Amino acid sequence: MATVAQWIEGARPRTLPNAVAPVLAGAGVAAQLGAFSWWRTLLALLVALALIIGVNFANDYSDGIRGTDADRVGPLRLVGSGAAPPIQVLTAAVSCLATAAVFGLALVVATGHWRLLLLGGMCLAAAWFYTGGRSPYGYKGFGEVTVFVFFGLAAVLGTVYVQAGTLNWTALGCAIAVGALSSAVLVANNLRDIPTDTESGKRTLAVLLGDTRSRWLYVALAAVSVLVTVAVGLAHPLAFIALAATLLLMKPVRVVVGGRTGLDLVPVLRDTGLAMLAWAVLAGVSLAFS
Repeated sequence: MATVAQWIEGARPRTLPNAVAPVLAGAGVAAQLGAFSWWRTLLALLVALALIIGVNFANDYSDGIRGTDADRVGPLRLVGSGAAPPIQVLTAAVSCLATAAVFGLALVVATGHWRLLLLGGMCLAAAWFYTGGRSPYGYKGFGEVTVFVFFGLAAVLGTVYVQAGTLNWTALGCAIAVGALSSAVLVANNLRDIPTDTESGKRTLAVLLGDTRSRWLYVALAAVSVLVTVAVGLAHPLAFIALAATLLLMKPVRVVVGGRTGLDLVPVLRDTGLAMLAWAVLAGVSLAFS
């Protein structure tokens, strides 16, 4: 039976910035529009956190029963390592996704934005079918695109919309920046796993692109966040402060470009996530006061 520490590691806490960052950025845009609501932001955050933890457990379960995690380099996987039986991990995944659905429904009911029910359903489907089902799209190279859409565009724009009831170009810029950094986290993860994913038949985007082009994709995504920060700063000069967060990307970029492999790439995930979180804090606060 898995210990509490193993369950926490299995939830992959290093991925939590992918859920927190878009909500913070969206809340900043909502404040800039004069529509910030603390309780709507809190509900959006709870949805995002429950969703990403549910995704992590769902991936653990689906990859584990397929044998994809039999020889894993990265963090502990509960099913693949044998630390927890598949049914327990599946139960944890379903419970978290159900929790996300409940919080999401509460947010929709409270705000009256019923059209967001469709977005919520799409989020839940994307969470499960990433590695679940008979034909998981994560095994076909669509993981990074989906992360960009749901933990970038949908999360940021959704957070803005449930508060302001409208969207603007600043919201889109923040969504693109967060989506690019969130996708970069997955690129680094899949770059690390190219050897084991290739052997197990998991055709991630990194496997399809190969080692060198995956590294340059990571660099390109990091560059997108910088360019978008400049664009947002031109409209709201105080937002140039967020460029300080992009400096945190220098170290992981050097590691990726330097050709590191295996466990040496694990800190890249952490550093990219922290840079994304720092960017969201600085951009959100600066927009709120702009």
